Amino acid sequence: MTEGTTSAAAEGADTLTRLEQEGEIAADYLEGLLDIADLDGDIDMDVEADRAAVSIISDAGSRDLQKLVGRDGEVLEALQELTRLAVHRETGDRSRLMLDIAGYRAQKRAELSELGAKAAAEVKSTGEPVKLKPMTPFERKVVHDAVKSAGLRSESEGEEPQRFVVVLPA
Repeated sequence: MTEGTTSAAAEGADTLTRLEQEGEIAADYLEGLLDIADLDGDIDMDVEADRAAVSIISDAGSRDLQKLVGRDGEVLEALQELTRLAVHRETGDRSRLMLDIAGYRAQKRAELSELGAKAAAEVKSTGEPVKLKPMTPFERKVVHDAVKSAGLRSESEGEEPQRFVVVLPA
């Protein structure tokens, strides 16, 4: 191994360790939250796409956990920000942690990927740009990824909270 390869491997290991630490801090914070709210849930931690990913899942039906998701994921977004702040308080570093509760984000990701693919197909057939409804940053990222994998490009336009994706012809 060359010196550059060794340092790249060490840097990758350091990043993985840092992301695992973020996941541990987030899990502790969320365990405390579940205890306070008297809700049952198991915490699952992973590292996906260079960010810590933490999920709260429940075997006993996720009806109680739906309270933590809220309407259109609004409570989930707020809890994610609070969890990121808890990680920041402990580490001093900004966190890009992703939180999922009761599979809400996983389901939303699948729906948005399909939406992006359909919009890309429409643009390919008509040659005209397609504007989608306003979305959160998470939602826009999923759509951008789906459009890119379909071989087209997309841009975000507008100002928060009315920012939306425009799918463009090749």
